[in-house]
Amino acid sequence: MPVLQDLVAALGDGTIEVVDLTAPLSAETPILALPEQFGQTWPFALTEISRYDDRGPAWYWNNVTTGEHTGTHFDAPIHWVTGRDADDVAQVPASKLIASAVVIDRTADAAENPDFLLEISHIREWEAENGPLPAGGWLLYRTGWDARGDDAEAFTNAGATPGISVECAKWLAEESPILGLGVETVGTDAGAAHSFDPPFPCHSFLLGNDRYGLTQLRNLSRLPATGAVVVAGPLPIVGGSGSPCRVLALVER
Repeated sequence: MPVLQDLVAALGDGTIEVVDLTAPLSAETPILALPEQFGQTWPFALTEISRYDDRGPAWYWNNVTTGEHTGTHFDAPIHWVTGRDADDVAQVPASKLIASAVVIDRTADAAENPDFLLEISHIREWEAENGPLPAGGWLLYRTGWDARGDDAEAFTNAGATPGISVECAKWLAEESPILGLGVETVGTDAGAAHSFDPPFPCHSFLLGNDRYGLTQLRNLSRLPATGAVVVAGPLPIVGGSGSPCRVLALVER
Protein backbone atom coordinates (compact mmCIF):
# COMPACT_ATOMS: atom_id res chain seq x y z
CA MET A 1 0.00 0.00 0.00
CA PRO A 2 1.60 3.29 -1.11
CA VAL A 3 0.33 5.23 1.93
CA LEU A 4 2.03 2.86 4.37
CA GLN A 5 5.19 2.79 2.26
CA ASP A 6 5.22 6.59 2.27
CA LEU A 7 4.81 6.56 6.05
CA VAL A 8 7.77 4.21 6.50
CA ALA A 9 9.88 6.33 4.18
CA ALA A 10 8.96 9.51 6.05
CA LEU A 11 9.87 7.88 9.36
CA GLY A 12 13.18 6.78 7.88
CA ASP A 13 14.22 10.16 6.51
CA GLY A 14 12.97 12.16 9.49
CA THR A 15 10.13 13.89 7.67
CA ILE A 16 7.95 12.39 10.38
CA GLU A 17 9.46 12.48 13.86
CA VAL A 18 8.47 10.04 16.59
CA VAL A 19 8.14 11.89 19.90
CA ASP A 20 7.99 9.76 23.04
CA LEU A 21 5.32 11.12 25.40
CA THR A 22 6.01 8.45 28.03
CA ALA A 23 7.60 8.95 31.45
CA PRO A 24 10.19 6.28 32.37
CA LEU A 25 8.69 3.67 34.67
CA SER A 26 10.70 2.90 37.81
CA ALA A 27 10.47 2.65 41.58
CA GLU A 28 10.81 6.45 41.64
CA THR A 29 7.73 7.03 39.46
CA PRO A 30 5.29 9.25 41.40
CA ILE A 31 2.04 7.55 42.36
CA LEU A 32 -1.28 8.83 43.62
CA ALA A 33 -1.83 8.34 47.35
CA LEU A 34 -5.47 8.17 48.44
CA PRO A 35 -6.77 8.87 51.97
CA GLU A 36 -5.82 6.09 54.39
CA GLN A 37 -9.31 4.53 54.50
CA PHE A 38 -9.08 3.57 50.82
CA GLY A 39 -7.01 0.92 49.11
CA GLN A 40 -3.66 1.99 47.70
CA THR A 41 -1.86 1.23 44.47
CA TRP A 42 1.53 -0.47 44.59
CA PRO A 43 4.52 1.51 43.36
CA PHE A 44 6.43 0.01 40.46
CA ALA A 45 8.94 -2.70 41.38
CA LEU A 46 11.09 -5.30 39.63
CA THR A 47 11.90 -8.62 41.29
CA GLU A 48 14.73 -10.41 39.59
CA ILE A 49 14.10 -13.98 38.44
CA SER A 50 17.54 -14.67 36.97
CA ARG A 51 20.44 -12.76 35.47
CA TYR A 52 22.91 -14.99 33.62
CA ASP A 53 23.44 -17.13 36.72
CA ASP A 54 22.51 -20.52 38.18
CA ARG A 55 18.84 -19.45 38.18
CA GLY A 56 19.06 -19.07 34.40
CA PRO A 57 22.52 -19.07 32.80
CA ALA A 58 21.68 -17.39 29.49
CA TRP A 59 18.88 -14.98 30.32
CA TYR A 60 17.87 -12.00 32.42
CA TRP A 61 14.25 -11.34 33.41
CA ASN A 62 12.08 -9.97 36.19
CA ASN A 63 8.67 -10.15 37.73
CA VAL A 64 6.87 -6.81 37.69
CA THR A 65 4.52 -5.51 40.37
CA THR A 66 2.59 -2.26 40.16
CA GLY A 67 -0.89 -0.83 39.83
CA GLU A 68 -2.76 -0.39 36.56
CA HIS A 69 -2.69 3.38 37.01
CA THR A 70 1.03 3.92 37.60
CA GLY A 71 3.16 6.28 35.55
CA THR A 72 2.09 7.12 32.03
CA HIS A 73 -1.11 5.13 31.76
CA PHE A 74 -4.43 4.63 29.99
CA ASP A 75 -7.78 4.98 31.75
CA ALA A 76 -10.49 2.71 30.33
CA PRO A 77 -14.18 3.61 30.86
CA ILE A 78 -14.68 0.81 33.41
CA HIS A 79 -12.18 2.55 35.71
CA TRP A 80 -14.96 4.78 37.10
CA VAL A 81 -18.34 3.90 38.55
CA THR A 82 -20.08 5.92 35.82
CA GLY A 83 -18.54 3.57 33.24
CA ARG A 84 -18.88 0.37 35.23
CA ASP A 85 -20.76 -1.39 32.40
CA ALA A 86 -18.48 -0.06 29.65
CA ASP A 87 -15.24 -1.38 28.12
CA ASP A 88 -12.33 -2.67 30.13
CA VAL A 89 -8.87 -1.93 28.75
CA ALA A 90 -8.76 -5.17 26.73
CA GLN A 91 -12.08 -4.30 25.08
CA VAL A 92 -11.01 -0.86 23.83
CA PRO A 93 -10.97 -1.18 20.02
CA ALA A 94 -7.43 -1.21 18.64
CA SER A 95 -8.55 1.28 15.99
CA LYS A 96 -9.04 3.86 18.73
CA LEU A 97 -5.46 3.57 19.95
CA ILE A 98 -4.21 5.61 16.99
CA ALA A 99 -5.80 9.04 16.61
CA SER A 100 -5.13 12.67 15.80
CA ALA A 101 -4.26 15.04 18.64
CA VAL A 102 -4.27 18.72 19.48
CA VAL A 103 -2.43 20.51 22.26
CA ILE A 104 -3.85 23.29 24.41
CA ASP A 105 -1.00 25.00 26.23
CA ARG A 106 -1.71 26.73 29.55
CA THR A 107 1.75 26.46 31.08
CA ALA A 108 1.89 30.15 31.96
CA ASP A 109 -1.40 29.92 33.87
CA ALA A 110 -0.31 26.79 35.75
CA ALA A 111 3.03 28.38 36.64
CA GLU A 112 1.20 31.33 38.18
CA ASN A 113 -1.50 29.23 39.84
CA PRO A 114 -0.92 25.48 40.42
CA ASP A 115 -4.68 25.03 40.94
CA PHE A 116 -5.47 26.51 37.52
CA LEU A 117 -8.55 25.02 35.84
CA LEU A 118 -9.22 24.83 32.12
CA GLU A 119 -12.59 26.34 31.23
CA ILE A 120 -14.81 26.08 28.16
CA SER A 121 -13.91 29.69 27.35
CA HIS A 122 -10.22 28.73 27.11
CA ILE A 123 -11.09 26.00 24.60
CA ARG A 124 -13.23 28.40 22.57
CA GLU A 125 -10.33 30.84 22.55
CA TRP A 126 -8.02 28.09 21.29
CA GLU A 127 -10.54 27.02 18.62
CA ALA A 128 -10.78 30.59 17.34
CA GLU A 129 -7.07 30.42 16.52
CA ASN A 130 -6.63 26.76 15.56
CA GLY A 131 -9.97 25.37 14.42
CA PRO A 132 -12.35 22.88 16.07
CA LEU A 133 -11.31 20.07 18.35
CA PRO A 134 -10.65 16.86 16.38
CA ALA A 135 -13.50 14.43 15.93
CA GLY A 136 -12.36 11.12 17.36
CA GLY A 137 -9.04 12.60 18.47
CA TRP A 138 -7.18 13.46 21.66
CA LEU A 139 -7.16 16.74 23.53
CA LEU A 140 -3.72 16.99 25.15
CA TYR A 141 -3.66 19.53 27.97
CA ARG A 142 -0.19 21.01 28.49
CA THR A 143 0.54 22.64 31.86
CA GLY A 144 4.32 22.24 32.11
CA TRP A 145 3.82 19.74 34.92
CA ASP A 146 6.07 17.15 33.27
CA ALA A 147 9.07 19.24 34.37
CA ARG A 148 8.30 18.02 37.91
CA GLY A 149 8.06 14.37 36.93
CA ASP A 150 11.36 13.25 38.45
CA ASP A 151 10.56 14.76 41.85
CA ALA A 152 7.60 13.02 43.51
CA GLU A 153 7.11 15.77 46.10
CA ALA A 154 7.08 18.55 43.51
CA PHE A 155 4.92 16.47 41.18
CA THR A 156 2.16 15.81 43.70
CA ASN A 157 2.68 19.32 45.15
CA ALA A 158 0.68 18.63 48.33
CA GLY A 159 -2.43 18.15 46.20
CA ALA A 160 -2.21 21.46 44.32
CA THR A 161 -2.13 20.49 40.64
CA PRO A 162 -3.87 21.95 37.58
CA GLY A 163 -6.88 20.37 35.95
CA ILE A 164 -10.24 21.01 34.35
CA SER A 165 -13.36 22.64 35.75
CA VAL A 166 -16.57 20.70 36.33
CA GLU A 167 -18.39 22.56 33.55
CA CYS A 168 -15.56 22.02 31.09
CA ALA A 169 -15.23 18.32 31.90
CA LYS A 170 -18.97 17.85 31.36
CA TRP A 171 -18.82 19.74 28.07
CA LEU A 172 -15.85 17.73 26.83
CA ALA A 173 -17.61 14.48 27.66
CA GLU A 174 -21.09 15.28 26.42
CA GLU A 175 -20.72 17.87 23.65
CA SER A 176 -17.19 17.86 22.26
CA PRO A 177 -16.12 15.38 19.55
CA ILE A 178 -12.92 14.19 21.27
CA LEU A 179 -11.95 10.57 21.90
CA GLY A 180 -10.22 11.34 25.18
CA LEU A 181 -8.12 13.64 27.32
CA GLY A 182 -4.37 13.49 27.93
CA VAL A 183 -2.60 15.35 30.75
CA GLU A 184 0.85 15.71 32.29
CA THR A 185 -0.34 15.36 35.89
CA VAL A 186 -0.81 12.17 37.96
CA GLY A 187 -4.48 11.91 36.90
CA THR A 188 -6.87 13.62 34.51
CA ASP A 189 -8.48 15.58 37.36
CA ALA A 190 -7.14 18.55 39.29
CA GLY A 191 -5.55 17.97 42.66
CA ALA A 192 -8.52 19.66 44.35
CA ALA A 193 -11.11 17.67 42.38
CA HIS A 194 -12.09 15.56 45.38
CA SER A 195 -13.99 18.63 46.62
CA PHE A 196 -15.75 19.36 43.29
CA ASP A 197 -19.40 18.57 42.57
CA PRO A 198 -19.32 15.90 41.33
CA PRO A 199 -15.95 14.83 42.69
CA PHE A 200 -13.35 14.03 40.04
CA PRO A 201 -15.46 15.31 37.14
CA CYS A 202 -13.05 14.27 34.37
CA HIS A 203 -13.22 10.67 35.52
CA SER A 204 -16.95 10.86 36.18
CA PHE A 205 -18.05 12.54 32.95
CA LEU A 206 -15.45 11.39 30.43
CA LEU A 207 -15.24 7.73 31.42
CA GLY A 208 -18.99 7.66 31.92
CA ASN A 209 -19.40 8.78 28.31
CA ASP A 210 -17.07 6.13 26.84
CA ARG A 211 -14.10 8.48 26.52
CA TYR A 212 -10.53 7.68 27.56
CA GLY A 213 -7.78 9.19 29.65
CA LEU A 214 -3.99 9.40 29.29
CA THR A 215 -1.94 10.64 32.21
CA GLN A 216 1.62 11.58 33.20
CA LEU A 217 2.53 12.50 29.63
CA ARG A 218 5.82 14.19 28.80
CA ASN A 219 7.25 16.22 25.91
CA LEU A 220 4.00 17.91 24.90
CA SER A 221 6.19 20.97 24.30
CA ARG A 222 7.54 19.18 21.22
CA LEU A 223 4.12 18.84 19.60
CA PRO A 224 2.35 21.40 17.42
CA ALA A 225 -1.02 22.79 18.42
CA THR A 226 -2.58 20.67 15.67
CA GLY A 227 -1.42 17.98 13.28
CA ALA A 228 0.13 15.29 15.52
CA VAL A 229 -1.01 11.68 15.60
CA VAL A 230 -0.93 9.79 18.92
CA VAL A 231 -0.29 6.08 19.26
CA ALA A 232 -1.28 4.80 22.73
CA GLY A 233 -0.32 1.24 23.65
CA PRO A 234 -1.90 -0.08 26.87
CA LEU A 235 -1.63 -3.75 27.75
CA PRO A 236 -4.86 -5.61 26.89
CA ILE A 237 -5.48 -6.72 30.48
CA VAL A 238 -8.70 -8.74 30.55
CA GLY A 239 -10.99 -7.11 33.09
CA GLY A 240 -8.44 -4.35 33.62
CA SER A 241 -9.47 -0.79 34.44
CA GLY A 242 -6.36 0.63 32.79
CA SER A 243 -2.73 -0.04 32.06
CA PRO A 244 0.69 1.58 32.05
CA CYS A 245 1.39 2.31 28.41
CA ARG A 246 3.89 3.64 25.90
CA VAL A 247 2.49 6.75 24.24
CA LEU A 248 4.08 8.01 21.03
CA ALA A 249 3.31 10.98 18.82
CA LEU A 250 3.99 11.25 15.09
CA VAL A 251 4.86 14.79 14.05
CA GLU A 252 5.46 16.00 10.52
CA ARG A 253 8.57 18.17 10.32
